[in-house]
Amino acid sequence: MTKRNQAIIFIILLLIGANLIQVFDRAIAEANGPVVIPDEAIRLRILANSNSDEDQALKRKVRDAVNAEITTWVEDLTSIEAARALIESRVDEIEEIAYEVLAEEGSNQTVQVEFGQVNFPTKIYGNYIYPAGQYEAILITLGEGEGANWWCVLFPPLCFLDFSNGDAVMEPGDEEEQDSEEEVEVKFFVIVLFEKLMDLF
Repeated sequence: MTKRNQAIIFIILLLIGANLIQVFDRAIAEANGPVVIPDEAIRLRILANSNSDEDQALKRKVRDAVNAEITTWVEDLTSIEAARALIESRVDEIEEIAYEVLAEEGSNQTVQVEFGQVNFPTKIYGNYIYPAGQYEAILITLGEGEGANWWCVLFPPLCFLDFSNGDAVMEPGDEEEQDSEEEVEVKFFVIVLFEKLMDLF
């Protein structure tokens, strides 16, 4: 085999390897696509008093405190019925948590907590649309409730997604630019395959 033919085969193999990596990358991206909320789910929606920086900061602090507490309540539950009964019995506790946060921040805003069918706006996350509608949820209204809202799914727990801006909230230790284990394995496989093919020439 001439050097020219070897060079052509080498280039073809490089192109095949690059295409394989792209195909596997697309497959992994699709497998890790947008999260679909189950039909039976309990959501949490928090309305800020206004869109001022101060009121939005208060909303986030209430969000963090309430979400952290409710997560511990439902983490071992396996049925929507059990989650519903538990949350219904603790609505007053949720209100107390919100008031405690506001008191710590020196705010005298009112807090209203409701549990039932709540209106949700349409939200877009990636290429998936979460349609507007009435969904079972805890609604926390701070003050006048005229500011931007934040929401997530309490049960099953999907609060690692910040639906207020459509961004995925990275969990501790995650690195956005770092390849996943599946991507590393696929790329390693393609490299080994390429080396084996080259050995034939």
